[in-house]
Amino acid sequence: MDASLGDDDDTTPRELVHFITQQTRFSLLNDILAHPQQLPSMYELEELNPSVSDATVYKHIQKLINAGIVNEVALDDDQRRQDYPWKFYGLTDEGRKFLKAHNLLAAEETLQQIYDTVSDKPEKMVKYENAPRPD
Repeated sequence: MDASLGDDDDTTPRELVHFITQQTRFSLLNDILAHPQQLPSMYELEELNPSVSDATVYKHIQKLINAGIVNEVALDDDQRRQDYPWKFYGLTDEGRKFLKAHNLLAAEETLQQIYDTVSDKPEKMVKYENAPRPD
């Protein structure tokens, strides 16, 4: 199934909810919601999902992008800094509306509180969390 929020697609809302709530994709969405800026880098998503291969994380983020739920945002060339990420992943406006309409954002505040309590993050993770993000 090629799930999408687009108007020209014949995917039903039920099929899209099923697509989104697949375990790995739903975990990635929760990681995005929990992130302090709701724009984690690929490295951060990979670190937050240690039982999933990096290739699988990337594949599922791409599926969420193709579905219109997540978008990739990048820093402008003049804002990029060496040894810092420059691509980040966040919910699209349409994705947020869809998740809200289907009661899939109910735990957003709790996820953020849990994320804030994690104290044993690798140094690189903390560095990446504090990296500049696009406006």
